[in-house]
Amino acid sequence: MYAVIKTGGKQYVVEPGQVLKVEKLNLPEGSSVEFEALMVRDDNGVKVGEEAKGVKVKATVVRHGKGKKIIVFKYKAKKHYQRKYGHRQHFTELQINEIVS
Repeated sequence: MYAVIKTGGKQYVVEPGQVLKVEKLNLPEGSSVEFEALMVRDDNGVKVGEEAKGVKVKATVVRHGKGKKIIVFKYKAKKHYQRKYGHRQHFTELQINEIVS
């Protein structure tokens, strides 16, 4: 059984027991969170849209952190313009507990 959830402007395919990194959520570590399922696939088949309404995905916040640093380098040829800076994206790691119909 798996489901598709939406958080942080992105969609994720999740199944019970999976650990995944999503955009930072303002929740303390150890707290639980529920997501509305956009699509569900189980033994009975696939449910999408209105059929999947009411299906919840329960998850637990494992930890918060920062991703790997990426370097952003801006450059204009022959104009002596260079800018270099780094960025580390904040994330929340979730443990998917169950998909409840």
